[in-house]
Amino acid sequence: QVQLVESGGGSVQAGGSLRLTCAASGLAYNSDCMGWFRQAPGKEREEVATMDVDGSPKYADSVKGRFTISKDNGRNTLYLQMNSLKPEDTAMYYCAATPRFSCSGGYWLMGAHNYWGQGTQVTVSS
Repeated sequence: QVQLVESGGGSVQAGGSLRLTCAASGLAYNSDCMGWFRQAPGKEREEVATMDVDGSPKYADSVKGRFTISKDNGRNTLYLQMNSLKPEDTAMYYCAATPRFSCSGGYWLMGAHNYWGQGTQVTVSS
């Protein structure tokens, strides 16, 4: 059974930093893409940063140069380092994983085969 547990969210002022952590269990070793998505109130869920099975990252234009996705394969843990945070980064952040057949070049096929965490709230005040 796949389980994704996020932590590290919180409230910060604009310009501040946070590091999100996603502890994954039940995933087959190195056979899933992983990533971070977010959803703000009244808005659709959007992709923030993803990592292919080979470790290649992909970022949304809105976070390029500010956010960094990384993974500790030994601990099966995914991270999102968020710097220079802006009020528009305020959202619920979700860790996700998807089997390798459904991800390539940073693009994911969304569906029932995706796995999701419960989310961690990030609030950035101006």
